[in-house]
Amino acid sequence: MSGVMRAAVGAVVAGSLLATAGCGSDEPEASGGPSGNMILATTTSTQDSGLLDEILPLFDEKSGCTVKTVAVGSGQAMAMGEKGDADVLLVHSPEDEERFIADGNGSSREAVMHNDFVLAGPPDDPAGVGDAGSAAEALTQIADQKASFASRGDDSGTHTKELSIWEEAGIEPKGAWYLETGQGMGDTLTIADQKQAYTLADRGTFLATKGLESDIAFEGSDDLLNNYHVIVVDHEGTNSGCAEEFSSWILDKPVQERIAEFGVEEYGEQLFTPDARN
Repeated sequence: MSGVMRAAVGAVVAGSLLATAGCGSDEPEASGGPSGNMILATTTSTQDSGLLDEILPLFDEKSGCTVKTVAVGSGQAMAMGEKGDADVLLVHSPEDEERFIADGNGSSREAVMHNDFVLAGPPDDPAGVGDAGSAAEALTQIADQKASFASRGDDSGTHTKELSIWEEAGIEPKGAWYLETGQGMGDTLTIADQKQAYTLADRGTFLATKGLESDIAFEGSDDLLNNYHVIVVDHEGTNSGCAEEFSSWILDKPVQERIAEFGVEEYGEQLFTPDARN
């Protein structure tokens, strides 16, 4: 790896990435298991939805590994992996993930869970997207009417999904009506709410973001599926022992059951559907 210390991982502010380097030890504990600091690079949606707060303490208790989380866009998370500045990834940008593995940056990639994207917007739905037949048609109506739209614009999995839908619609979004926030999902939802704008969000973060007046304006089409995978980074100097243990742990049945239960009590619906084959 690059030789920079990774022991301290700072906050990610205004979409910029602050990642310090220096991997934890790969030395086993007396019990024979891996130990040390492990850097998990993941998406803002897993953090903003509250899922990580729900499950990561369980891993800390079970293992000899200490998780340090950096929540950024999927693109930034994979860039960290390419540099050896993260040990394991939890991301949701399938095509980019496949390239990451094909380029030799990861030793394994496994399906963890999925939820879906929704198009959030003003309660009165000025572009009338609620009657659209697909996400592409909904974005077409927004562009035709130049209704305000807030994009994350941050190379995240959500941003990649949004751009793919614009491409499917045959539209290059630009103009005063199209705002790029450069922020994570929770902050982008808040900005869109303040500006009475539409935005694409994962369902979990939308439900978990407090104080929004925005409603779900469009949902349910096949092109809004949102898949998450865990990737063990393959890079010299990373804590592969802890990364592999984390990958196996998050796929275990008890953890998958916790993922399935997350959000049901508070929101009355399941926020993530587990996908591990167990």
